[in-house]
Amino acid sequence: MFETARFEGERRLTGSVVVAVGLSAFAAMMVLIAPAILDEFDVAELTESFPPALVEAMRLDVIATIEGFMALELYWFGWLLVLGIYVAYNAASAIAGDIDDGTMDTLLAAPVSRWQVLFEKYLSLLVPILVVNVVVLVVVYGGTQLVDEPIAAADLVAVHALSIPYLLFWGAFGMLASVLAPRRVVAEGVAAGALVATFLVETVADGTDLDWLGLVSPTRYYDPVAILTASDYNYTGAALLFAGTAVLLLASGAWFARRDVQ
Repeated sequence: MFETARFEGERRLTGSVVVAVGLSAFAAMMVLIAPAILDEFDVAELTESFPPALVEAMRLDVIATIEGFMALELYWFGWLLVLGIYVAYNAASAIAGDIDDGTMDTLLAAPVSRWQVLFEKYLSLLVPILVVNVVVLVVVYGGTQLVDEPIAAADLVAVHALSIPYLLFWGAFGMLASVLAPRRVVAEGVAAGALVATFLVETVADGTDLDWLGLVSPTRYYDPVAILTASDYNYTGAALLFAGTAVLLLASGAWFARRDVQ
């Protein structure tokens, strides 16, 4: 049991460590420069120099605190976009990649069902999700303590813990793209492109007459800025992301069970 998950997880470990180190280095740099920037920061002058719509879309009104600064500079882009794309991209290659290189036939020759193969490949995505979250959490917490700009530990844990449903959702979307697309490159492009598109929809439509469009964007249900600046933990949003993940995985399994892998 779970041999495929272990094998895929081990394959993903090196890449996970590289991403964790990269995001940790970026996080450490942001923590180190934050005090100097915040000491000279005039949020009123900044917000007055930009159109109100841009200020609201970019959440610039919260950047004058260490919590707001880290939320915008690290989590808003680093988690919603960079890590999300990484997970979705890896998931998109999980099935389509094996079909492209001809190894799926060998895997399915073993006494395992297609549902099990898909689920275990999906399960291996927990390796990058957990490794990156744990490593960066430790770096940010330790760094903010070191520069005497501590962030509440509960909020910091929450911003990482509540990112897991968001990342699992994009992993499930990547799996669906992987079983639907005719080629690996198509699946990867669809997964990454869909994430960027929904992120832009939520960012641009927020606070406008088209705000309802954001309902289809997973970023509506995970807001690192609200978590770090207002201790606003959106458990309902997390539950909806888990539900969406389940639907996507069921759809992926149903299609993969019928797909010709020749």
